[in-house]
Amino acid sequence: MALLTLGINHRTAPVEIRERVAFTPERMAEAFAELRVATGASEAGILSTCNRTELYLAGDDDCAPAVLRWLAGFHDLDAADLENVIYVHRDSDAVRHMMRVAAGLDSMVLGEPQILGQLKDAYALAREHNATGTFLSRLFEHTFSVAKRVRTETAIGENPVSVAYASVSMAHQIFSDMSRNKALLIGAGKTIELVSRHLADAGVKDFLVANRTLERAQALAGLHGGKGIVLSEIPEYLADVDIVISSTASPLPILGKGAVERALKKRKHRPYFMVDIAVPRDIEPEVGGLADVYLYTVDDLRQVIEENVRSREGAAREAENLIASGVQDFLDQLRALDAVSTLKVFRSRAEMLRDAETEKALRALRNGTDPETALRSLARGLTNKLLHQPSTQVRKAMAEGRTEVADFLRELYQLEALDADEHTTTEKL
Repeated sequence: MALLTLGINHRTAPVEIRERVAFTPERMAEAFAELRVATGASEAGILSTCNRTELYLAGDDDCAPAVLRWLAGFHDLDAADLENVIYVHRDSDAVRHMMRVAAGLDSMVLGEPQILGQLKDAYALAREHNATGTFLSRLFEHTFSVAKRVRTETAIGENPVSVAYASVSMAHQIFSDMSRNKALLIGAGKTIELVSRHLADAGVKDFLVANRTLERAQALAGLHGGKGIVLSEIPEYLADVDIVISSTASPLPILGKGAVERALKKRKHRPYFMVDIAVPRDIEPEVGGLADVYLYTVDDLRQVIEENVRSREGAAREAENLIASGVQDFLDQLRALDAVSTLKVFRSRAEMLRDAETEKALRALRNGTDPETALRSLARGLTNKLLHQPSTQVRKAMAEGRTEVADFLRELYQLEALDADEHTTTEKL
């Protein structure tokens, strides 16, 4: 079984490209319906976050060219444009890559915990669409086990600097006393929930949460004594807030340049701090060109995050060792499974030969053959049938100079041990 991972991430592609390759929840069913048919893969998984889009495929052949063509076509892109930003991992490298992703070693924020949950969601979604089989299921589940070991046995996850934390840290550069600022959070998922906690810790007391569903917005806003609104109400409240942080799964921008321009006129040059964590982006890029607006994307958070990377280098090395061990364990499991499959075929063939010789002996007995003669004929026939093919193949291999086949035969049947026993018996006699 060939394993392939093909994707882009924050290191290989800017947000302008990542947002074009992202899979929205609305198109996931369509993607799973097409992916295996278009690529010939028997199993598939899709991970799509603000920092990466990755496809995991298992099949009989390497299908990388077909996957690239499908990915480009699905998103109306030129395959040649994607080739420069795409990475491809195969077999053991693909196993290692998935484990590094799950452990947070390939994240912009080293050791960040959200990616493991996102990978688990990706696995659940693939299962929901009947896209996984034995191979990918084993890989995902083993990967989660290795990631758990990394979390519990290293310090990689202690006091992580998340994208949410980095966003709030950057807000401090604009507003020294954040207790006097009002925040608008767009979205109500896990990232925005983390943002709200960090803002509250930084002193922000006045919260607005805008979301597609009012109930979820109110629930999150209520944690900090704030107010929940629906997305369509954002223009009504925009002029009153100072901090805007957005992270939704919307395929189109939620906050446009026109709405921000109108709000700026009412604010009389009071600055806005905005962070767009979403991919595709929630805030039109043109907003960043307006005076008194400090707009950052997820790619702009690197400086804060790089300090986190330097502080975790020792833990990262320990994590890499655990992952190397995890990769080897998984490959050993696959080899064991291959052995089981081969042994099943071997046993089935032996039983078929046994049944054929047994039936021949029974016919001989029914026809009046002496039982001892029939039994000896059965034993001789079964021995000849079982040994004929291996003997032929060993002679052929030896003639071709593949002497290791004879060594395997001695090991399989412990022939050297038998020779030693016979030699010892002869000496006693």
